[in-house]
Amino acid sequence: MLSSSSSCRVAAVSSSTALFSSSKHLLCKNFTYIPNPLYNNSLRPIRWNHRNSRMENSTSRLVTRASAQPLKNPDELIDSVETFIFDCDGVIWKGDKLIDGVPETLDLFRSKGKRLVFVTNNSTKSRKQYGKKFETLGLSVSEEEIFASSFAAAAYLNSIEFPKDKKVYVIGEDGILKELELAGIQYLGGPEDGEKKIELKPGFMMEHDKDVGAVVVGFDRYFNYYKVQYATLCIRENPGCLFIATNRDAVTHLTDAQEWAGGGSMVGAIWGSTKREPLVVGKPSTFMMDYLAKKFGILKSQICMVGDRLDTDILFGQNGGCKTLLVLSGVTTLPMLQDPKNSVQPDFYTNKISDFLSLKAAAV
Repeated sequence: MLSSSSSCRVAAVSSSTALFSSSKHLLCKNFTYIPNPLYNNSLRPIRWNHRNSRMENSTSRLVTRASAQPLKNPDELIDSVETFIFDCDGVIWKGDKLIDGVPETLDLFRSKGKRLVFVTNNSTKSRKQYGKKFETLGLSVSEEEIFASSFAAAAYLNSIEFPKDKKVYVIGEDGILKELELAGIQYLGGPEDGEKKIELKPGFMMEHDKDVGAVVVGFDRYFNYYKVQYATLCIRENPGCLFIATNRDAVTHLTDAQEWAGGGSMVGAIWGSTKREPLVVGKPSTFMMDYLAKKFGILKSQICMVGDRLDTDILFGQNGGCKTLLVLSGVTTLPMLQDPKNSVQPDFYTNKISDFLSLKAAAV
């Protein structure tokens, strides 16, 4: 059984709850249908098959794209869109180190009246906590301009009217917990379960909360076998329990010295024990793109997505019908981009976002 310290918390719905837009798509009592953010058509449902515990969805479409072009005319790209969406890790910073030229580049975009939005798959922080990180790095970014996958998980649950009598089991860190609190959603788990151990004795059976209606999995530095087993029991034994992933990133930038195993490793462990595909709310799912377009009233064709990952950032922009710019300051290298086996081609690529400054200077 869970210890008293891990009993679920119910947070009052604060004024921040207004940020979560309501949806016409309802979650019925047995969780039979949920809207699928993996497709542009948000009305297309996923049917939950209770007999074999799997999702049934249609196959994705394959689109052949022309090879990416090096960014040569930054003014032309800037003038062609109203909004720039930036990934954070590998684009704005690496670990806790700001990438050179970022402040001046953001100032350039703002001076031209462009809306800036920062979207990250890292779920360890809430939007408010990310606001403090931007401030620490000397960047003036408002909370309204920040969208983390921790927020996306809470926003998604609210959009499907997740039942108030159900709870969320969290594999992840403080960011997810804080966003669930702001959304008024009951939760248990999180970092404190990282200290729990299972003593395997003859006849031992692990108990779990039957009221858990969703398991949210994000990056978790306190990941352990207790969490794997608890999440597995909820997903396999609680009827209609949702399996939600903040992202499936293979690696992340915990420091600027090397790449580290990402949230996809935690998601993969739960997939391995349940054989159920997760519902991904972070990039490259279009859920956050649809949310942003509705919130700010933006045409997706007037957005440029800037990121360092082909399989998340660039695919996120392409799935949303946006222009895309790959920067080589993070995960993706030029050989990876130009590899014949790579099918994800952005519209443009450049070394880092500060190239907007040097390219403009060279053109003068």
